[in-house]
Amino acid sequence: MSLSVARMLLLLISLSVTLVANSPSHGASASPAMLQAKQEAETKGYVFETSHDAILTNAKKEAKLRVLSSFDNESLKGLVQAFKKKYPFIAINADEVAGTDTYQRMILEMKSGATRAWDVNYMTTDFYDEYLPYQKKFDLLGMAQHGVLRIPVEMIDPFNRNIVAYSSTVQVVTYNRNVISGEKVPNSWEDFLNPEFKGKKFVADIRPQEIAALVPAWGLERTLNFARGIAAQQPVWARGHSRVLTAMAGGEYSMLIGANLNSTKRAIDKDRTKSIAFKVVEPVPVWIGEHEAVFAKAEYPYAGLLWLEFCATEEAQKIVDQGSYEGSYLFPVTSAYQASRGRKLSLVDWQHATKMQDYQKKVVEAYGFPRAENTGKK
Repeated sequence: MSLSVARMLLLLISLSVTLVANSPSHGASASPAMLQAKQEAETKGYVFETSHDAILTNAKKEAKLRVLSSFDNESLKGLVQAFKKKYPFIAINADEVAGTDTYQRMILEMKSGATRAWDVNYMTTDFYDEYLPYQKKFDLLGMAQHGVLRIPVEMIDPFNRNIVAYSSTVQVVTYNRNVISGEKVPNSWEDFLNPEFKGKKFVADIRPQEIAALVPAWGLERTLNFARGIAAQQPVWARGHSRVLTAMAGGEYSMLIGANLNSTKRAIDKDRTKSIAFKVVEPVPVWIGEHEAVFAKAEYPYAGLLWLEFCATEEAQKIVDQGSYEGSYLFPVTSAYQASRGRKLSLVDWQHATKMQDYQKKVVEAYGFPRAENTGKK
């Protein structure tokens, strides 16, 4: 073998070793940038794994996982089946949780320090700050940025770094096409303030999520002025989109301002009259939702990491959207993406999500009646 050929072989071997060592999926070594990120994370009390293989190895040792989620049972069933197929060595149990009473009980159990009943828990935005001290400080954002976890960074809380939001709620104008034609349905939010829509011509929810969700695009003052205009139109006041949509299918109402797209599409699926339709109005209010994290006292935290990562895959998002139309607006397979793509958004992102209670309170005051009761998730 000539000297030049030998040198070439040595160079190729050296290059191969370097590439393997610096790959996040291998535990042999980590890049200087990743090591620096790990050091910075640990200085702030976070856990930062530099290898996906290490996460997988720890999860295999744990071999179990318990999840509390606000996804409906149908979606959870599909997610669990797909997760088991991907990670057959993990025995997973996932339960749906919903309702203000349930969320408050979970917080009390966390504060008591006695519970170890779950590994991954849902965090409603209504009590978001109260959950935070009781979540394990995995640096999900740092690990996602360096490719250790395959989670879109937009889905991770950039301020707390250990929370993931899987779903999106898009808000639209839903109407009964047998009562009002699509051409007459407002093409902008301000069109609802036109004279022809005064006097019980549309329904508005007394818990004004849909109006408050305009703050990211419009700012607070413009949104409050709009809310005052809506109140002056004397709409039909109601509570809860599902009940209104059921009545709308029967011809009782013509329009619902700011209806949830997921509720609307479920109503369309059930509507035998084929009268329910919707219009997407800009700026499109889009909420991030379904916040989950690994519980600080989790017995199986690394299996929990795999669950968080799995729910942020296109496979999982497709399952969620088929079941409840609540997939993230970041994935092309979801209804939220299809309704919002290419449009101007009013995005209730991590900057705004925890402020929504305050925004809603101010909108209710602008409406001119007492604050709506906090009844939890719609």
